[in-house]
Amino acid sequence: MRVLMIEDNESVSEMMQMFFLNEKWEATFKYDGKEGLETFLASPNEWDMITLDLNLPTMDGVAVCREIRKVSNTVPIIMLTARDSESDQVIGLEMGADDYVTKPFSPLTLIARIKALHRRAELAEANLVLADSETGFDVMTEHFKMNTKTREAYLSDQLIAGLTPKEFDLLYTLAKKPRQVFSREQLLEMVWDYQYFGDERTVDAHIKKLRQKIEKVGPQVIQTVWGVGYKFDDSGVIV
Repeated sequence: MRVLMIEDNESVSEMMQMFFLNEKWEATFKYDGKEGLETFLASPNEWDMITLDLNLPTMDGVAVCREIRKVSNTVPIIMLTARDSESDQVIGLEMGADDYVTKPFSPLTLIARIKALHRRAELAEANLVLADSETGFDVMTEHFKMNTKTREAYLSDQLIAGLTPKEFDLLYTLAKKPRQVFSREQLLEMVWDYQYFGDERTVDAHIKKLRQKIEKVGPQVIQTVWGVGYKFDDSGVIV
């Protein structure tokens, strides 16, 4: 795995370098937001994972994340945030980060998060082939359809554009069981592979961004079940 770590704290980078080497991963470290972005843009297809600190000189992590997502919807991004910066965490997720880890963090926790995210990214990449069946759709309802091979989702035959890997996986998890209610804990386990740790705000932030993209093509099909979680329901769609 090739990891780009954009982190202005050199002691953190030095610590993680040892753990990356232990995993036999190749890591590149940049200590400045603008420099880190330029490194990514120079070879955007080269990276398997990006860890991105929020508080960076010259260009903060949210801005860097936004620019990366203009180029790639697929490269996995984990943000590193201060424990008391809840609003920054949510903003980071809304800008396209797949996950975040709060500082101070255990290196083993970060390694576990990277592995979980990378597994999901590999599965998504393995499915990026043309559909060979007549319809090619894995989920079909009266108004909605999804193809896990082409990673496309349609509402009333309108493409829901710009879905990140996590947004697609989240939508697929909900849509393949219409009207079934999923708790945030269940979604963390099923979509993020987090059985024993994770933050429910990760789910909420991705749901918010996913809803914004769905609403560009039609009515909302992800419903909140207060006190429980979320469900997919397109029965109220009017064409």
